[in-house]
Amino acid sequence: MTSKVIYQQGLHTVATHIRSGKSIETDAPVDNNGKGEAFSPTDLMATSLASCMLTIMGLTAEKSDIDIDRTEVEVLKIM
Repeated sequence: MTSKVIYQQGLHTVATHIRSGKSIETDAPVDNNGKGEAFSPTDLMATSLASCMLTIMGLTAEKSDIDIDRTEVEVLKIM
């Protein structure tokens, strides 16, 4: 098992990574009846794509001895 996600009322969830025990909270956005107190699930989806792209770039950069430290990606999710 990779993770466990628990719904905690009020459109709020907590996802826990099993191996590390680290958690990510989500909340529905204000425009969808949430409080906007955390990443929304769709925010995480868009953000995870950016994180995946940087990780792949990092793997390639390490093989080629290229320094990409501090490379940044800005994510704008539009529903």
